Amino acid sequence: MSTSEAPADGSSGPPVAARRPVRREHHGDVVEDPYEWLRAKDDPEVRAHLEAENAHTRAVTAGQEGLRAAVFGEIKARTQETDLSVPSREGDWWYYGRTVEGQQYGLSCRAPVADADSWDPPAAGPDGALPGEQVLLDANIEAEGHDFFSLGAASVSPDGARLAWSSDTTGDERYTLRVRDLASGEDLPDEVPGAFYGATWSADSAVVHYTVVDDAWRPHEVRRHRVGTPASDDDVLFREDDERFWVGVGRTRSRRYLVVESAAKTTSETHVLDTLDPGAGLRVVAPRRAGVEYDVEHVALPQPDGSVRDRFLVLHNDGGAEDFQLAVVDVDDPSPERWETVLPHVPGTRLEGVAPFADFVALAYRRDVLPRLAVAPLTPEAIGEPREVEVDEELFSVGLGGNRAFDQPLLRLVRTSFVTPPRVFDLDVATGEQVLRRETPVLGGYASEDYVQRRTWATAPDGVRVPVSVVARRDVAAAVERGEPAPAVLYGYGSYEASMDPSFSISRLSLLDRGVVFAVAHVRGGGEMGRHWYDDGKELRKTNTFTDFTASAAALVEQGWTTPERTVAMGGSAGGLLMGAALNLAPEAFAGVLAQVPFVDPLTSILDPSLPLTVTEWDEWGNPLEDPEVYAYMKAYSPYENVAAVDHPAVLAMTSLNDTRVLYVEPAKWVARLREVGTGSRPVLLRTEMDAGHGGASGRYKSWEERAFEYAWVLDVLGAPAEPLPPL
Repeated sequence: MSTSEAPADGSSGPPVAARRPVRREHHGDVVEDPYEWLRAKDDPEVRAHLEAENAHTRAVTAGQEGLRAAVFGEIKARTQETDLSVPSREGDWWYYGRTVEGQQYGLSCRAPVADADSWDPPAAGPDGALPGEQVLLDANIEAEGHDFFSLGAASVSPDGARLAWSSDTTGDERYTLRVRDLASGEDLPDEVPGAFYGATWSADSAVVHYTVVDDAWRPHEVRRHRVGTPASDDDVLFREDDERFWVGVGRTRSRRYLVVESAAKTTSETHVLDTLDPGAGLRVVAPRRAGVEYDVEHVALPQPDGSVRDRFLVLHNDGGAEDFQLAVVDVDDPSPERWETVLPHVPGTRLEGVAPFADFVALAYRRDVLPRLAVAPLTPEAIGEPREVEVDEELFSVGLGGNRAFDQPLLRLVRTSFVTPPRVFDLDVATGEQVLRRETPVLGGYASEDYVQRRTWATAPDGVRVPVSVVARRDVAAAVERGEPAPAVLYGYGSYEASMDPSFSISRLSLLDRGVVFAVAHVRGGGEMGRHWYDDGKELRKTNTFTDFTASAAALVEQGWTTPERTVAMGGSAGGLLMGAALNLAPEAFAGVLAQVPFVDPLTSILDPSLPLTVTEWDEWGNPLEDPEVYAYMKAYSPYENVAAVDHPAVLAMTSLNDTRVLYVEPAKWVARLREVGTGSRPVLLRTEMDAGHGGASGRYKSWEERAFEYAWVLDVLGAPAEPLPPL
């Protein structure tokens, strides 16, 4: 018998939430929600219920304690705990981060440049630090006395003298912004509560720009804080009153322009402020138009006569460019009718980003599911022919690394895959040579050739082919080819055009080395196949996401990788919605479902504009408050509202009390409903982090413990061996 089938301490069973119906009526539809009362976060009875759920989960999983300890030990043993990132140069400093064995959090550091003509990162000394190291911020010190700690901004002023940094000590993503004098290492009296993530300095290092959120947790204002003045004196540079839009602030890579972007899911508007003429104020590049998205960067193009031509690079989807195209326009008159196309729209090649440097431009895009990177030289008019960065693997991810400087001869990039740990390269733009600076160490004798990664395909009910990535130990894959199915984990997300690209995970090795196949279903709603892939998995086509996933599960069975009795589905946040919907659609397809901070009560949330982020989400899901068709469609797929009286798989829902993105109440209600309606004997468990937010527990050792808890549960449900397989 699996240790998941009954509490190890012999207790009678799970907590039973009281039924206290709350009436909801929209478009003539009346719903009595019996568990909505669990939303009262500060109600002692709600807290008691969550604590009782935690106690029950501990009891049921007590038999997995040894396995949890083993998985945690494996993660720890494979990780180089005292480590150093590849330093990135900016001005007269090398910037880097490092970790120290036994410490939960990292250190942000810099060291002086010894040779102004060299771009080769220096080596660390015996103590793990660079010569002349200055610790800008030690998060271990800042986290003292807090059960949760998250670092938000960490931005050095242009003159190198100060650090604007922010922290969140509850998990609710409201940060306190501070300014540190780097000469003394002391924080100035400046303290700005309620800031959001970023902090952007003015060119004269006197002002910090930051965003704040409204009552619905929407970043809606850009404010300016002048160092040495009280936060109450901060003024508003930009305010966005349309509740569908959120704002962000930054600077172009050239540092010439301050950029304020106001964006909804499918529409954006950019304002710029010339730092050479700050008194002129913000000006709009292109007024917002519904359905038009664009991003702006600045390039200074050397002309044959020795002058410089200032132009904006505009990445946009105007004119039906579904997968985006790149235009150039003079900064003095950047109106859309003057945009000159330099990289035209190519269906199937999704342009995702542009990063200009003094002499070249890096382009990020995806083609055939995978992310790619190219480099193009600057010309007097715009850019020359792009040259794609070569990667010697079938499945891979490649992207920009820590490129802090604007005028640099090298391009820092990172390459990885499901079987290759992240590798940091410096690309010599002039020659095309890639110099390996570092490969993330995996201790204990890891060999990438012991594992295989493959691309396979599933066919959705509407005939669309869905890509699926699979990674396994080489001997397990060989056994599958001989007709011996393996236990499997199928991961999915499928929202917001987010792509689940190939990536390496040290913790995942604890699954693979116990014979588990790990698969990623690249379902619609994500961005792997271009913008149409996203559009076909949102709003009134959202159910494609769910049927793509269940089709992927079926394909893994048909291809011999696994069986339904040995498959666990896993996903988080919007991927947790996918977990709940897939469970309702095909409960027989899975032995278990791991739902991390799951968005399983979407209709209730999206109906309430007062809840965090609801209005900004209407472009993703539709507006059920105003549109009866959207209401009916969402009600038909909402996991919480469609729990059926069937034998459900085992379920583990993970959540956090202070999560502002997906409120804890959603999985709490869902778990209560599954227990009430389900007819099977397999346990449905809820675990709530009482001092955390959307990302779970803070600190690397705590996060490893959380992952070990999840993976021990997964291995137990799959019936996988408790001990790793013998080395190959």
